[in-house]
Amino acid sequence: MRTVAFQGEHGAYSEEAIRQQLGQEVKTLPCHSFEDLFTAVETGQADLAALPIENSVAGSINRSYDLLLERDLKVWGEVMLHVRHNLMAPPGTTIDQITEVRSHPQALAQCERYLNQHGFQAMPWYDTAGSAKDLAANPEPGVAVIASALAAETYGLEILDRDIQDLAWNYTRFFLIGHHEPERQDPSKTSLVFATPHTPGALHACLGEFANRGINLTKIESRPRRNRPWHYVFYLDFEGHWQDQRCREALVGLLARAAFVKLLGSYPAASLPEIDKGGQKEILQI
Repeated sequence: MRTVAFQGEHGAYSEEAIRQQLGQEVKTLPCHSFEDLFTAVETGQADLAALPIENSVAGSINRSYDLLLERDLKVWGEVMLHVRHNLMAPPGTTIDQITEVRSHPQALAQCERYLNQHGFQAMPWYDTAGSAKDLAANPEPGVAVIASALAAETYGLEILDRDIQDLAWNYTRFFLIGHHEPERQDPSKTSLVFATPHTPGALHACLGEFANRGINLTKIESRPRRNRPWHYVFYLDFEGHWQDQRCREALVGLLARAAFVKLLGSYPAASLPEIDKGGQKEILQI
């Protein structure tokens, strides 16, 4: 059975993403930090790890991108998880009894309007699933937590209210990372990181290798180079697989123009979620 590492306690949204992608029977391994995810795969404790990359509300997760550059694991796949926050408490609790709500600060911020409307006092906790685990172990009158439906199931809590996030279209994108490349599936996506010479037009020339071949870029983001102040690296996602002729040619051209290039991996592209606009569905652009 495949083992997949994730950051946080059992019931975390990362674990929910793993089960969404790989099924309910997969074995999961909780880790304390993002660094521990890489170590778990590198040492053979896990076959893959689920690394959160960006959130549609909060933006990119910088530490994840830094680790992809520093370590040598490959991107094996991607997952788009619709983050659904739920209010939960020990069985028998009613919502009118609640005065305090605990969760990770980001989850509390994403439910701020809901908390204010109900007059709940927000109490920051180290982790969404951790707040559920701790409340289940030590129930307190008037206290609820915000976490995933999986956390409620894992720790035997009762969901008092579902989908309480202020913004309905809250998605987190995860990379599944491992030692080996996945089996080719189309549509594919490729991720890489590169740096340019410190000269005028260098970035334009690098990106032109993709534009000139009609390759669609789906993401580009700059990050400071940790070993060279005021120099930057660029993380790039594009549609296609590195084995495709156009993509191979673009990568060869990029290698000739860039200061360095690191291919993070080609992998099956996740399906983009649909949004409902007055009964008409369209694809959410992420």
